[in-house]
Amino acid sequence: MTAGVQTIMYPVKDLARAKAIFGALLGVEPYADEPYYVGYKDAGQDVGLDPNGHAKGMTGPVPYWHVEDIRVTRTALLEAGAESLQDVQDVGGGRLIAFLKDPEGNMIGLLQDTEK
Repeated sequence: MTAGVQTIMYPVKDLARAKAIFGALLGVEPYADEPYYVGYKDAGQDVGLDPNGHAKGMTGPVPYWHVEDIRVTRTALLEAGAESLQDVQDVGGGRLIAFLKDPEGNMIGLLQDTEK
């Protein structure tokens, strides 16, 4: 069961340029602005910029499905034929993420907030 896609992560090579572009697009300041991640909240969406995304295997934007149990969902996707690109990782603040790709090469992100 999911709560839908509420987060999208973009791999970026030039974080400063990406911040300028997404700041202009969204018209808001980032809620997180770190060398390893910049995040925006706009219209109920989280939009993230990951300067390490390409090195992790991200070939383009990754939609993150918000799920109740990330490990159960990840296992089900692996059993259905998905390939793991990033195992479950705690990124702080009670948030767990992982991402996979389907047999067609499409990215599937998973996100679980363990703190409400």
